[in-house]
Amino acid sequence: MEKSQSRKDVTLRIFRGLGFDRSKDRYETFTVPYEAGMVVLNAVHYIQSHFDSSLSARWNCKAGRCGSCSAEINGWPRLMCKTPVAEFEGEITVEPMKAFPLLRDLVTDVSKNYEMQKMIPPFTPKESSDGKPWKMYQMDVDRSREFRKCIECFLCQDICHVVREHKKDYIGPRYIVKAASFDMHPLDTIDRSDFLKEQGGIGYCNITKCCQEVCPEHIIITDDAIIPEKERVVDTHYDPIMWVYHQIKPKTK
Repeated sequence: MEKSQSRKDVTLRIFRGLGFDRSKDRYETFTVPYEAGMVVLNAVHYIQSHFDSSLSARWNCKAGRCGSCSAEINGWPRLMCKTPVAEFEGEITVEPMKAFPLLRDLVTDVSKNYEMQKMIPPFTPKESSDGKPWKMYQMDVDRSREFRKCIECFLCQDICHVVREHKKDYIGPRYIVKAASFDMHPLDTIDRSDFLKEQGGIGYCNITKCCQEVCPEHIIITDDAIIPEKERVVDTHYDPIMWVYHQIKPKTK
């Protein structure tokens, strides 16, 4: 018989705490009845309804589309609504994302991410001279579609050791993807290599690929976005021939 069929209950060890007073950080253990197909978010909702309504957790769609219910489950960044409890044996530990300031229990303050997004030079298309519709290659369509699958769950930001531990001036994998979605669009006219090198801190990334391992949308963050953007920065700032070219060419406004 499968584990999911024989399992009678689920034990969750959940982090509890207040952002303004970390001396009260603690873990509380709850046991909830197992139901077929139960995910961690279901178990958290059961706890809120039957044991402790003060337990704080962020969620919205319950379908893996909004990116709201991000947490660390047994130490790994995941969406609670997409994590079946049947995957685990024994106690399941649920904690808030550690890369961001704690607000309460499982809720963190992710507002800094939106401030970083404002830093990125916006998409700036070239003006059409003949008024004809622009035709794109399928390769460009596929690449643009991949980057726009991001649901801004910030799991990639959470697992990034630079964002999480070193607190460097690095915008993180989610916003390298955002910059790449502009840079790789055939109509864009902006050169963002200066921004990525100076304000974006792309040099701090050392290509561990952990960000793409946790992406629930399976965006190939490192190979399709970070590495090409790093190559763009190297071509602009460190290749001697390209450096001379960028010094003499007219600057894009």
